[in-house]
Amino acid sequence: MPHIELDPELPGIMGLLRYRPDTGRLISEMADVLLRQENSLTRGERELIAAYVSKLNQCEFCCSSHAEFAAVQLPEGMELVREVGEHGPKAAGSPKLSALLTIAAAVAESGRNVTAEMVEAARSAGATELELHDTVLIAAVFCMANRYVDGLATSRPTDPARYSDYAGRIVEVGYLAAMLPG
Repeated sequence: MPHIELDPELPGIMGLLRYRPDTGRLISEMADVLLRQENSLTRGERELIAAYVSKLNQCEFCCSSHAEFAAVQLPEGMELVREVGEHGPKAAGSPKLSALLTIAAAVAESGRNVTAEMVEAARSAGATELELHDTVLIAAVFCMANRYVDGLATSRPTDPARYSDYAGRIVEVGYLAAMLPG
């Protein structure tokens, strides 16, 4: 049961975004910029970073939703998402994505855990300055979101298929439009 009164039809962060629309809009805009705008990392790769950080933080709602969002946007689908969740960054297949997931995992523990060696490994695997920046920012934003969702004890969907419904809407219209009523 949530610690504050939220719309019971809106689980996880969705209820929080609607509870306080002024902050909800900012969080949704940040998600759109980081996870949907044109970037050399695919939308699926960026969603995978978000899902992996959420898994490390044990945030069930964010992990489940972003795992689904990643799966529908990655050619390897849920198989890759599960492999990374179970076996860590090395399961990513791509050396660059593996190195970026390693950095994201370090950020999930503490930003100070990102080492020069991790950054050099990512650069050697082809990561750009923007990809390094965005990986750290995605990980940091999802640490905040995970704590926001779990700190207020938001609800989770009882039907796991709901995550697929959310994924369709996010892929179709983005985070900001999905947050808006209606």
